[in-house]
Amino acid sequence: MSNQTLIKNAKIVNEGQIIEGDILIEDNLIKEINASISAKSADVKVIDAEGNYVFPGMIDDQVHFREPGLTHKANIETESRAAIAGGITSFVEMPNTNPQTTTIEKLEEKFAIAAKSSYANYSFMFGGTNDNLDEILKLDPKAVAGLKLFLGSSTGNMLVDNPEVLEKIFSNTDLVISVHCEDESTIRENLAKAKAKYGDDIPMELHPVIRSEEACYLSSSKAIELAKKTGARLHVFHLSTAKETELFTSKIPLKDKKITAEVCIHHLWFSDKDYKTKGSHIKWNPAVKTADDREGLWKALLDGRIDIIATDHAPHTIEEKDNNYTTAPSGGPLVQHAFVALLEAYHSQKIDLETIAQKTAHNPAILFDVEKRGYIREGYYADLIITDLNNPWTVNKENILYKCGWSPFEGNTFKSRITHTFVNGQLVYNNFKVLDVKAGQRLTFDR
Repeated sequence: MSNQTLIKNAKIVNEGQIIEGDILIEDNLIKEINASISAKSADVKVIDAEGNYVFPGMIDDQVHFREPGLTHKANIETESRAAIAGGITSFVEMPNTNPQTTTIEKLEEKFAIAAKSSYANYSFMFGGTNDNLDEILKLDPKAVAGLKLFLGSSTGNMLVDNPEVLEKIFSNTDLVISVHCEDESTIRENLAKAKAKYGDDIPMELHPVIRSEEACYLSSSKAIELAKKTGARLHVFHLSTAKETELFTSKIPLKDKKITAEVCIHHLWFSDKDYKTKGSHIKWNPAVKTADDREGLWKALLDGRIDIIATDHAPHTIEEKDNNYTTAPSGGPLVQHAFVALLEAYHSQKIDLETIAQKTAHNPAILFDVEKRGYIREGYYADLIITDLNNPWTVNKENILYKCGWSPFEGNTFKSRITHTFVNGQLVYNNFKVLDVKAGQRLTFDR
């Protein structure tokens, strides 16, 4: 006997349009999409969406869930639970855990953890280092989302700084190479100057001066130059400056692009004016920069130079974060609040709903060749979210689901909420309640 759920009276946001209709889910797939579908038997679960909007679940191409080795901050179970509450139905997790994901053995260990504990669909990036090219060459492209290289050290010190190694990696893999671009020597120099002046009590608002526009641009332009030289498939993570957006084009359809870019929620939401009130809680690498940078990022996102919106969810405990500049680690939790933050931008007429679906679901699916996800289509996996655009709620300690228990959005009232999340056809989240259903599956790639 198959399991059926019928979503009635929805406004379906998909592939550049919004249509009113019904969606029939059977087992883990979308069986039918039509103007009106009637339940064929009493066993069909019916959800009346009452004119609310249904989106394809977000595919977040950059998260740090801290497992293994850093699980006092977070783990795959807690953070994937927060993710489905935030409308993220699939995630790609980063390799800078402890131990790092730089061997196939360690990669498989992570898949085994996720298979038991993940509420959302999952894949992992494989970490490149100065000395693991042999392992990179053994990777099965259908089994892993892609490669991650840190071209500026971030949490976990996985810096790849040998130019010959870099060129070898770029020349020898067809996988998407995702990069963190900040120039290490520029940052060290800026930090030394700030330390000479302030000691350890560097004002938090100097973060974007230390991890400067120049540090970002220098690194991303070099990576792009190398990609052009070698023909590698390059994806630049978390752009934070308007200047970097000039390095990308909107003149080629995404499926044909060799060089792509991502922007994260925090760089679209905050600016350097917020350090005064938020302090280390908005200390990320790369740094949140000026309001002009934020506007430049929005412009590039909307004109197609930036392809994807992600979170770079990277939790630390509040005790770790509430320290002075040199001690407080960079990164913060975002998966539960990213999608509603985008809906806030829709309310302020910065972005339309169709573009939100494109940048959070369709485009990640295209960019990483994700199989049968990222769209609301018959025969695709039923990874869906229902959103009520006029149902305000305020972020507070009681409703935060991250293991670290805090959010840079605390005290913020969002106009919209996610009412239902489906992962592989199963209802996993319903009106502020995460159901105890771990429906996540390993992502597969059509390569």
